[in-house]
Amino acid sequence: MKKILKNNKGQGVMEYMIITSLVGIICITAVKTLGTRVQKRLEDASDKITKSIKVN
Repeated sequence: MKKILKNNKGQGVMEYMIITSLVGIICITAVKTLGTRVQKRLEDASDKITKSIKVN
C-alpha cells in the first residue's frame, strides 16, 4: 500500500501538460484580442486616408 501512495511518476507529466495547456490558451486569447484591435486600427487608418483623398 505504501508503494502505491509513493508512486508520483505521472504527477510531473500531468503538471507539465496543465501548464502547457494554460499557456496555449492564454496565447490564443492574446492573439485573437490583438488581431481584432489591429484590424480595427487598420480600418480606421484606411477610412482616414480615403476621406483625406476625397477632400483634396
